[in-house]
Amino acid sequence: MTAEQRSQVSVVGAGEWGLALAAAAARAGSETLLFSRRGEVRPPKGVTLTKDLGVAARHARLIVLTVPSNVARDVAHALGDHISGRHLIVHGVRGLASVSSGDQANAELVTIADVVRSETPAKRLGALGGPALTADLLTGKPSVLVCGSAYEEVNRALRAAFESRTLRLYPTLDLRGLEWASALVGCLALGIGYAQALDVSPGLVAAVISRSMEEASRIAAAAGGEARTLLGLAGYGDLLACIAQKERPEVRVGAALAQGAPIAKALAMAGARVEAVKLIPRIVAWNEHNAVRAPIFASLQRLVRGETSRDEIIDNLMMFER
Repeated sequence: MTAEQRSQVSVVGAGEWGLALAAAAARAGSETLLFSRRGEVRPPKGVTLTKDLGVAARHARLIVLTVPSNVARDVAHALGDHISGRHLIVHGVRGLASVSSGDQANAELVTIADVVRSETPAKRLGALGGPALTADLLTGKPSVLVCGSAYEEVNRALRAAFESRTLRLYPTLDLRGLEWASALVGCLALGIGYAQALDVSPGLVAAVISRSMEEASRIAAAAGGEARTLLGLAGYGDLLACIAQKERPEVRVGAALAQGAPIAKALAMAGARVEAVKLIPRIVAWNEHNAVRAPIFASLQRLVRGETSRDEIIDNLMMFER
């Protein structure tokens, strides 16, 4: 690939997921710039580090946000001063945002793409989701992701920037469905970790997965996405992968809770930020506000709040009605 043919991409956010996506882009041969205000960051091989958001915006038309959902609005607002409508803005956040800033519970939830749309002049937006793990992308282990945008141009740009011998991207035009799928599966993965740590039967885990995805598809459809998006790699595939992804942070939190750890200790044991813990009660509030029946999410809320016991959880798993 010649220099003229190489894709250019800027990754905004140097947490573990940002580092992993930057590594994947560099491995694909893209000229990759990583923005971080933290001086101690060691960028992956082939990735250049910058502390200047303006430099990141000028470097590439394709910009990928990998910041936590609770600061996404502030980062998007700052980015808006440096970009124009020509930019393609994509995020890889497994979360949803409140209408206002902060982590507070709020029945009104918006996607990160909605936040970017409101805070920047960008119109061509997208998201990355699916079952890839941070460690796998960092080391180049064969992985798959889902890229979503209402604009085929955005999906083409993502595939050009990230696909390599070890990474495949599957496109969808259902951006909203993908964003809600990523957020919902992140929450449900905590339940899978809990169930597996209790050593319940594979059949019961399968029942939890199938019922969870039925519930998640109802929620996503009520939010304006396509229910069928949850039945593919972005939903079912992502949740099925949790069975073997013992190191996935959400799974580790669920397993720690099953071992009796309080939520603060479980989060510390996960070793990474877990959007799901604060998101679960907000989704429950959203479900209630929008009259969406979602008993599994209500049970997850009781779990993270320490309001239920092991036996009650198993009873609920056995008795959930469709």
